[in-house]
Amino acid sequence: MRRFVNAGSFGKPARTACFVEKNVISAFKKLLFVKKSAFRVLKKTGIYFIIIHYNSETVRNFTAQKGRRAQKAPRGDNMVFKILLLVLFFGVMIGVGLYCRRHATDVDGFVLGGRRVGPWLSAFAYGTSYFSAVIFIGYAGQFGWKYGIASTWIGIGNAVVGSLLAWVILGRRTRVMTRHLGSSTMPDFFGKRFDSKGLKIGASIITFVFLIPYTASLYNGLSRLFEMAFNIDYVWCIVAMSVLTGIYVIAGGYMATAINDFIQGIIMIGGIIAVIAAVLSTNGGFTASLAAMANVNDAAVSESPGAFASFFGPDPLNLLGVVILTSLGTWGLPQMVQKFYAIKSEDSIKKGTIISTVFAVIVAGGCYFLGGFGRLADIATTTDASGALIPAAGYDSVLPGMLSKLPDLLIAVVVILVLSASMSTLSSLVIASSSTLTIDLLKGNIIKKMDEKRQVLIIRIFVVVFIAISAIIAVYQVKSTDEAVKYIAQLMGVSWGALAGAFLAPFLYGLYWKKTTKIACWASFIFGAGIMVLNMLARGIFPSFLQSPINCGAFAMIAGLIIVPVVSLFTKKQDKAAVDAMFACYDQKVEVSQKTSLTD
Repeated sequence: MRRFVNAGSFGKPARTACFVEKNVISAFKKLLFVKKSAFRVLKKTGIYFIIIHYNSETVRNFTAQKGRRAQKAPRGDNMVFKILLLVLFFGVMIGVGLYCRRHATDVDGFVLGGRRVGPWLSAFAYGTSYFSAVIFIGYAGQFGWKYGIASTWIGIGNAVVGSLLAWVILGRRTRVMTRHLGSSTMPDFFGKRFDSKGLKIGASIITFVFLIPYTASLYNGLSRLFEMAFNIDYVWCIVAMSVLTGIYVIAGGYMATAINDFIQGIIMIGGIIAVIAAVLSTNGGFTASLAAMANVNDAAVSESPGAFASFFGPDPLNLLGVVILTSLGTWGLPQMVQKFYAIKSEDSIKKGTIISTVFAVIVAGGCYFLGGFGRLADIATTTDASGALIPAAGYDSVLPGMLSKLPDLLIAVVVILVLSASMSTLSSLVIASSSTLTIDLLKGNIIKKMDEKRQVLIIRIFVVVFIAISAIIAVYQVKSTDEAVKYIAQLMGVSWGALAGAFLAPFLYGLYWKKTTKIACWASFIFGAGIMVLNMLARGIFPSFLQSPINCGAFAMIAGLIIVPVVSLFTKKQDKAAVDAMFACYDQKVEVSQKTSLTD
């Protein structure tokens, strides 16, 4: 790379910044096989500005004071490669969105991809929506630090309960029943299954209230990694991620999201395998790392020797709560269940079950396994009120601390990995939120007449609104010292518990049990969402075990599975003929080949 020229004035980029930009864009044009219109979109979204901004920051960091000759930037070739990798990643995402525009002309196409999504895309869409940056950076670091190697059980639970059993128990029935009822969202399902407009509106409000702050949490954990790899302000990461996700979701809808999820899923699988191998090698390999964990002691957590390398860790009961929340919770999350609505065929369900499970084993199992070695990271620690060791910079610093010794280019791969996880989940959440608000709340209630074209337009507008809100909340978290920000963070923490606690039991029983009642659904909605909000606002009134939002969320889900059948036994049932007509969809005869089913 050329030497920096006079950088005394920072009002505009230095020449070297422009030189890097020219090389990156030139290479990008050669490598990215998208239309010129897609490239023009990239230009408008500010990727040029991000590149220039980065290099301006480099000038600030590596040049002498005004009037002195600047020094040569370190690892210039690596930096060009990293920027090229990032721009190429963003470009492919947008190119896919523009390519999928023809699938997003009506509501069914925009929200569900026309219900023609195959096994690989469905499985990867499910998996990448499941595992975001919150899992990679936040949960893996936090639970790996607390439970040691035993945190791997969380990943195993995610694979077996959150993926395998979810597909087996919910996949087929969800696809059949929702198509029979003509429902596109979870609130729409409740409204039509229980013949209740009130349930539909109530479910859409709960979805809106708890999905939006959860969307903002997806940016958590990116700051340290992004600054480590590119040395630019975290805010630009939020802006770029928001704008680019918005472009491909608005352009291509669910199909663009599904295809990009597949690409992002491949990146996640390759990235997590490479990172595990690299991190363990820095500690002498798996055996040496395990032996080092056995020597870790924290008397305030457990007095048992080798607790952090044991089978169930130092705190099995709280570990179980995490497994239940993160595994069973997916059964009641609108953005997860919606993946089953779009499945193409029976064959897609069978293959998707296997693919999704394997994906979860590698990504979730690998992520929590990696986090289990968090106490070996070279990071500053302090003690909490109980005297237990905790990371001085918070749990989000554990994984970045483990990655800090990796090669520069591998860190860039990790950034792309975490961006993939975040963008895939973000796109899934904004489609679920915007379609719910449009179809379930506005249509027929506030706006009486709304044709297909207008519905798609409003959904797209809400995609922009929801992404903007999530980005603003994320920036506010980073920049503000206001006490109010604590409540936002707490609301993010209770989102999973509130949504799954409210929806899991009514949805599951609604698919399987004819005697489930409307009042039982209301009871689950009120209890699940209510107990989590109460836990956030008045945590001290709960027993010590339930003061944790995670344990409280797990309790809400299990309680719902009891509340719904009990309340249904004592409340008014739906019209029997109407319910029988709904469940008749399961008895419809279909012809299959003998390789699928043997003849008598």
